[in-house]
Amino acid sequence: MQSSYLIGLIGTGIQASLTPAMHMREGEALGFRYLYRLVDLIVLGLGVEALPDLLTAAERMGFDGLNITHPCKQLVLPLLHDLSDDARAIGAVNTVVLRDGRRIGHNTDASGFAAAFRRGLPDVRLDRVVQFGAGGAGCAVANAALGLGVGQLTLIDTDANRAGALVESLCGRFGAGRAVMGGDPEPAVAAADGVINATPLGMANYPGQAVPASLLRPALWVADIVYFPLETALLAPLGRLDAGC
Repeated sequence: MQSSYLIGLIGTGIQASLTPAMHMREGEALGFRYLYRLVDLIVLGLGVEALPDLLTAAERMGFDGLNITHPCKQLVLPLLHDLSDDARAIGAVNTVVLRDGRRIGHNTDASGFAAAFRRGLPDVRLDRVVQFGAGGAGCAVANAALGLGVGQLTLIDTDANRAGALVESLCGRFGAGRAVMGGDPEPAVAAADGVINATPLGMANYPGQAVPASLLRPALWVADIVYFPLETALLAPLGRLDAGC
């Protein structure tokens, strides 16, 4: 086994990411040196069009792999040589292994969301769920949600074409009618058991919330994929709702 690894994270507005510390600490616990570097498009003054050059640069500098985050999880797909079965089914990548001149894409977002959901919300109703966001992370989360047993998943996204493509993919994989497109969030959330935020809204560089606060109610469970800050604008009111139950 190698004694050291050089890994990077490519994304936008990632300076507050907890990933480097988490990965380096885990590497140390396993007995090898794990160097983790942030490749923040904002800090570098670059747009997503620089993604091909960044992958080439990482290969030339001897990186062993890359994590990929917003907004590059789908844009990276045509730049890879192969995909794992999960990444191919989901249509998004959050991990790229660089080995022997090849780039292999993987997706651990779906399994990670599913594990966290089972731990944090083990006994909630899953008949009807509304998910906001159908981008790279949204693809993985939607697949995980239906895999967890959600009866019908309503997808709401600012890009109707993107949401429609994801709905078609999900119905092809999980069965007709398991996913549908949503427009007006008010009736969709009113009929739902829970909501999922799979957008970047709530991150430091993306203030706000995808789910209107007026639609939250005590009986509604909420899952937010944003982890920094831990208490997003979406989650902050929930303590007050719980306190009033």
